[in-house]
Amino acid sequence: MNAALPADLFCPRVRTRPHGPDLSRIVAGMWRMGEWSMSAEQRVAFIEQCIALGVTSFDHADIYGDYGVEGLFGEVLRLQPSLRDRIELISKCGIKLLSPQRPQHAIQHYDTSAAHIVASVEQSLRRLHTDHLDLLLIHRPDPLMEFDEIATAFAALRQAGKVLHFGVSNFSRHQFESLNRRIELATNQVEFSPLHTAPMFDETFDGLQDLGVAPMIWSPLAGGRLFASSDDHADHLRLVIKGIADALNQPFASVVFAWIMQLPCRPVPLTGTGRIEAIAVAVAATRFTLGREDWFSILRAARGHEVA
Repeated sequence: MNAALPADLFCPRVRTRPHGPDLSRIVAGMWRMGEWSMSAEQRVAFIEQCIALGVTSFDHADIYGDYGVEGLFGEVLRLQPSLRDRIELISKCGIKLLSPQRPQHAIQHYDTSAAHIVASVEQSLRRLHTDHLDLLLIHRPDPLMEFDEIATAFAALRQAGKVLHFGVSNFSRHQFESLNRRIELATNQVEFSPLHTAPMFDETFDGLQDLGVAPMIWSPLAGGRLFASSDDHADHLRLVIKGIADALNQPFASVVFAWIMQLPCRPVPLTGTGRIEAIAVAVAATRFTLGREDWFSILRAARGHEVA
């Protein structure tokens, strides 16, 4: 049996780089908020519960929920304007979806032009009912992106006070460093979990550690596949993690979050849940570290072979 979560559970904070944004060590991902079937009042209560746990950073993108999630969150800030001063708002732009909400889009594509970045920020600010974003990310690398143009757009948004910090998502090490040379980037938000370890070995994490920049991590629980996938690899990995969790008397998901946060590049994981209990389990991972042998046992199970 797992131990009950401590009553004094509270999330610490992390600065993603010198002079970068100050975020909660666990970030609440809002991607699925539209699927949570919450009333506006329930959304207010959920956000207040997150804040009470010390989880004050909320991750969005303009496209989430078919362009609807930012508006759902904005309703919360209309009902409780005082919440804005207690939280950090993160959003992303650069993807144009095929959607009834955007009938002018003839094909799904990327757009990292200055005009689109600025227009997306203006729309996000209106939907979120705020006058600034704490952090704006380019959502995906665009084959047509021009680093100088993106940097100029970022600088103009900062000068206008509409965005305080900037970063990227899903960028390679070289793409990150190319834009970072032009304007300081606060993070690179990438997929990482025991079922997706590529950033550990493709120089993404090494490059960020070298620059003193903490990555943000999406899908740290592999979109739930760590709990539900039935292939042999996932089954064995699950058993290894469960064995360590049982030995430590910690929740299974807490061990996964702790394994991720133990990396020296200081990853900042996102949750993807509307259950405050699941967010508390992620926060609990900030209170312990794994022994080196346990950490490598999970890596061995994740990769399917011993370290060379």
